[in-house]
Amino acid sequence: MKKIFMLIIFITAMNNISAQWDLNLSMGLDFRSSPSFRDYVNTGFAAGGNILPSFKSSVSFSGEADYKLFNSFALGLEYELMIDSYTASFGSGGAYEIAFNMHRPSILAYYLLPGAGYQFKFGGGIGPRFVSLSEKINSSTNYSASGYGLVLKAEGNTLLSKNFYALIGTNLRYDVTGDVSNAQNSIINHSTGEKLNLNAFSFGIYLGVTFIL
Repeated sequence: MKKIFMLIIFITAMNNISAQWDLNLSMGLDFRSSPSFRDYVNTGFAAGGNILPSFKSSVSFSGEADYKLFNSFALGLEYELMIDSYTASFGSGGAYEIAFNMHRPSILAYYLLPGAGYQFKFGGGIGPRFVSLSEKINSSTNYSASGYGLVLKAEGNTLLSKNFYALIGTNLRYDVTGDVSNAQNSIINHSTGEKLNLNAFSFGIYLGVTFIL
């Protein structure tokens, strides 16, 4: 009897929940510290003013869907694409190019602070990481890598119209990609003998729009 009573209370509570979807698109800047990538470029290809700093900026694009289970809790799925590159010119007229995309999907959980015309979200999550990289010295060679990543996010939404909100947010990320390689070989930093990876700590800011269903 007690179990039936608890079940009735649970079903009643669930029926009173006004479940909603939040859908957003955003574009941002990441400031990344990737020691293996920095050392590989700086010791092998950079010179003078082309030296990579400890933190390098990169562009990111993101789409996300969040489902509100309760007024103060939501689960979400994020897909983010981060793009980075480096180019150096040599005196003989040659050029060095390295560019990569990192796909960063994540499952997220949020604590929500809703209000009249605004909404704050705080949370984080985890997901796989997939890298595609191209390096051109004399000719272009393609590589890949995969791993995992963690993310913490804080964002605010301000009402623009009935269902549209302006979005501003910030995040902290730690990505572990493993070694960059292809079927034939890995990229080696010949000054250290270590294989290149794109492991990185980063913080980012982003702007976008949110549509609340």
